[in-house]
Amino acid sequence: MPLPNRTLTAMGLRASLLQATWNYERQQGIGWAWALQPALERLYPDPARRAERLAAHTAYFNTQPTVASVTLGAAAALEEQLATGGAADADAIARVKSVLGASLAAVGDRLFWFTLRPFAACVGIALVLLGAGWGAAALWLTYNAVHQPVRLLGVRWGYVAGPAIVAGPLRGRLETLTGALARAGALVLGVVMAALMVPGGQPSPAGFQMLLAGGLALGLFTAPRSRPSPTEWALMVGSAALVIGWRR
Repeated sequence: MPLPNRTLTAMGLRASLLQATWNYERQQGIGWAWALQPALERLYPDPARRAERLAAHTAYFNTQPTVASVTLGAAAALEEQLATGGAADADAIARVKSVLGASLAAVGDRLFWFTLRPFAACVGIALVLLGAGWGAAALWLTYNAVHQPVRLLGVRWGYVAGPAIVAGPLRGRLETLTGALARAGALVLGVVMAALMVPGGQPSPAGFQMLLAGGLALGLFTAPRSRPSPTEWALMVGSAALVIGWRR
């Protein structure tokens, strides 16, 4: 019997806490097993068998947290085959988890960490610079307008398509979305730069403009590097801004 929508939705909601028990030994493994548990409870009436499969899913696993929902759905489809005597076996499920996790992480990192998050930040900053007081809310809404649908609907996408999800149209759609957000982000960044260079229609001092241009060049130079992370850069720049504002 196919898994009902309420089970898939429960998995998507649990996936929001995928990294709550992150550790160096298994990384997202325990959170993954907890997110998959609603499907296992429905597929395996025998408590011993269910506990065995749940324990197997606590093994090492790591991927981009949002697109993990897609892998969860595909794993649930394979578990359904295993529970009903289909072609899938425990080793195959473990291999598919690993392959899907790595493949989707490459797409998810580009979309969520390196494109959507900076785009949402630029939207919030632009609104603040233009005089709107709800820039932080706009940042949150912009990010979650993409993040939450993928988190919740991704389970069904993976469940319906199964392990073939990566070879299907989903990857191309995510890549297209990444490109669109990158172009939109460049446009919004131009608005931010203009608002900083000419606030209120009056050009900023030349020293400030040179500092801003130097900071932008430094950001573009260091962006491809994995360390410091974008979060660490944001914390450093934010701390510096607080210090400068306090001294003034």
